[in-house]
Amino acid sequence: MSGPFRFLRIRSGAIGLAVVLFVVAVALFGRYLAPHDPNVPVGTPLAGPSSAAHLGTDFLGRDVLSRLLYGGRSVIGLAAAATVLAYAVGLAIGLIAGYTRSRIDPILMRTVDVMLAFPPLLFLLVLITGAGTGVGVLIIGVAAIQAPSISRIVRTATLEVSVRGYVEAAVARGERAGAVVVREVLPNILAPILVDAGLRFTYSILIIASVNYLGLGLQPPASDWALLISENREYISLNVWAVLAPAAMIALLTIGVNLMGDAVARSLGRSYVPRAVRSVAA
Repeated sequence: MSGPFRFLRIRSGAIGLAVVLFVVAVALFGRYLAPHDPNVPVGTPLAGPSSAAHLGTDFLGRDVLSRLLYGGRSVIGLAAAATVLAYAVGLAIGLIAGYTRSRIDPILMRTVDVMLAFPPLLFLLVLITGAGTGVGVLIIGVAAIQAPSISRIVRTATLEVSVRGYVEAAVARGERAGAVVVREVLPNILAPILVDAGLRFTYSILIIASVNYLGLGLQPPASDWALLISENREYISLNVWAVLAPAAMIALLTIGVNLMGDAVARSLGRSYVPRAVRSVAA
């Protein structure tokens, strides 16, 4: 197997992909299999598993299984949106700073350094406190946390690639800077970006789940795996599945993404990743 799927030749990569596909399938299509409305009580609060509620009920008597099947879309969707936005900003900053090597480079990097100095969760909590809770604020906040470190990795990779012969040849042919970046630089720094993307997505999942768990992200009665944990954590001794089931889904997703990321890195080969980028990522 060759091309972008050659990581599947590594067992951990195949296992990781299977796990991720399972969790994504649950998140996307689970609502069509849910036996009950996730917001309507179906029995006694915190009842154990039964034929009517296979994972029991939560603290309001709602079906845990139905809320679990509905709750994955927000976790995956928000994390994916935040990661894409972070890469859009980080790529732009890193490519501009690394390729131009002009006065704008130190300005951008000092700004990035200032952003990196803030504790990520504290920055996000302050942003939410000032701007209010909401999906847009959460996505922008998580992207703002991720973008600075992404831009550093992209800049380092760009600095190394931009002095290669094929880039200098393109410049000598008179190609515009934008064309050189898109055609020559960007394709040759995709390896470290792909390796890093899985880690960024996992981090987005965890930070969004943490904020939702604290009650500063999505608000009840939204069905969300982190909210399920937060709402029922005080009653775990009465129905452990109300907490264990959503926690297991978040854990499976992060483990699966990490396995895939590791397999992608191994399939690309350590030598394919620029040496300077490896030092920054480490």
